[in-house]
Amino acid sequence: MVVPPWLSLPPPGYGGLEQLVAGLIDALVARGNAVTLFGAGRHNGTAADFVSTVPELQYDRLGESLPELAHLARVNQLITADDFDVIHDHTTIGPMVAGRRAVPTVATVHGNPVGEYGQVLSDTDRGVGLVAISHAQRRANPGLPWVGTVHNALPPQEFTHKRTPGRGPVLWLARFSPDKGPDLAIRACRAAGLPLTLAGKCNEPAERRYFERVVEPMLDEDVTLVLNADREMTKQLLLDARCLIMSIQWDEPFGMVMVEAMATGTPVVALRRGAVPELVCDGVTGLLCDREEDLPAALRESSRLDPADCVAHVVENFSVERMALGYEEVYRRFLAGSAQPVPRERVGVAAR
Repeated sequence: MVVPPWLSLPPPGYGGLEQLVAGLIDALVARGNAVTLFGAGRHNGTAADFVSTVPELQYDRLGESLPELAHLARVNQLITADDFDVIHDHTTIGPMVAGRRAVPTVATVHGNPVGEYGQVLSDTDRGVGLVAISHAQRRANPGLPWVGTVHNALPPQEFTHKRTPGRGPVLWLARFSPDKGPDLAIRACRAAGLPLTLAGKCNEPAERRYFERVVEPMLDEDVTLVLNADREMTKQLLLDARCLIMSIQWDEPFGMVMVEAMATGTPVVALRRGAVPELVCDGVTGLLCDREEDLPAALRESSRLDPADCVAHVVENFSVERMALGYEEVYRRFLAGSAQPVPRERVGVAAR
């Protein structure tokens, strides 16, 4: 398992990618697989054997290409066919250099596979198989060398949930970016007459610039601001919330925060974009809107949804055990070179 050199597993705060990879590793080990994690830093909170390519996490160099390239070069030097059956890569640049490895690689695509990122992925080394995290993501660029679709999942310790609908504020939980629509969340909650908690990741320069330029001037007494919440605070915010608002302005390829919300019994009010309809059961675990103008009414109506239905939906469809089974099947089929289709209605793997 290969992760970028700026990630710590599991995350100390909010971190969807770190959380799902940590959950996948532990589930694979629990199923009897021997897993080695290649990362950075000195800490490993998973059940995997840990190999660090650099003593310190490279978080302050997030966004630069050289730290990730150097990390991957070291990984490639350490991998031998005698030690591993398959490499599972979660880095951005990994698919471009994985062809140099002595062991086959599958790479999960965690972003939106269009534009510049799609161009990079289109030049993936031959013999490297890409795994989508949603059918919507795969449809966005069907010409890529996809070998499967496996939904992200949530580890069992995250299933702390409420019994009755939340009466707290609406919650927006994301990084501060125009793609995530915090400005729209503020306007929708004001139109609905409901308070809003704006809990955002605001570490990177682009996030800080956007927050200062767009979001901060909109703040008033009806908005509670929480910056860079840790894991425990994030969970408590979800438990207290009336609902989670996903006022996204792009085609979200997954949206782990929606699964996290439903696992606490908190319904999701979202615009119907990207993978949202795959994750949220409209009218049962959330309310989906086709227009921004429909959000205020949906926010008010969300309190009628049953928290138990939200939790049951996540348990059935987004458990780490199900994710591990899906990836095991991808590994086997990719190594065997099989191209037999798996029924698309099945949650987990949809191999070509």
